[in-house]
Amino acid sequence: MKLATVYAEGEEVAAIISGDKVLTINTINEIAGKSWSTDLFSILQKGELAEMTIWYKEEGGNKLDQFPHFLEEIKYAPLYRNPGKIWGVGMNYMEKAIELSGKPPEEEPVIFMKPDTSLIGSEESIMLPSQSSEVTAEAELAIIIGETCKDVNVKDASRVVAGFTTTLDMTAKDIHAKNPRYMQRSKSFDTFFSFGPYFITVDEFSHIKDLSVETVLNGEVHHRNVVANMMYQPWWIISFFSHIMTLHPGDIIMTGTPGSVVIRDGDVVECHIQGFKPLRNPVSVVS
Repeated sequence: MKLATVYAEGEEVAAIISGDKVLTINTINEIAGKSWSTDLFSILQKGELAEMTIWYKEEGGNKLDQFPHFLEEIKYAPLYRNPGKIWGVGMNYMEKAIELSGKPPEEEPVIFMKPDTSLIGSEESIMLPSQSSEVTAEAELAIIIGETCKDVNVKDASRVVAGFTTTLDMTAKDIHAKNPRYMQRSKSFDTFFSFGPYFITVDEFSHIKDLSVETVLNGEVHHRNVVANMMYQPWWIISFFSHIMTLHPGDIIMTGTPGSVVIRDGDVVECHIQGFKPLRNPVSVVS
């Protein structure tokens, strides 16, 4: 099942995407007699996603053509605005690790956090800060946690995942280059994390290792790799984080990038992953 958050009558509301149809949860509640939350974060927090997925598979998916869709032109919002945690995994592809450090990675991954003030959605502008003269962007597959969990085994990790989405992670590369200890600062500027527009539930991925991830700049693919080439696979990543901290529904974990690109005023950078609508953001300068 594909979900998104879209603008409807001045509000950001959750919707199911089916082909060219966009059905708000409001509409589904009214026609199907449901009482689900109408924003995606609440759906995750209240544990409603499992019931929605069953309904979609067994009943709703076959009836969507009977439902009116409310928009001809769709404007996507971020999936939600205030996740509890936004985590990233650095240097998760061998090529990227060697590019950044000149050597293979350590036994455990590099990790970092992003503040929720860095969050934007598809088509919103990435704003280049005055403190940096070299900002990079990188496409990544991200995991969205679906239930509260701690100390999860790798073999059980898929059970705590709600789904996946596309993300772009921005870094003030020149700040980070001054000193590796500055990595957190280099990644924390406003608009330095974009995610959405699609959220696809975990049951849709029987072979997640086959997914390709592309960093695209101004329509040209600059970097491409497949999840199978990640050094730390998604289920392992979830287990690793859960042994550090309790994870909650809506927490986001970026899984690493095939490569970054330098972005400048006027550019358009995108994350392309099979099955997802491309995540696309124009680039501007902070005035």
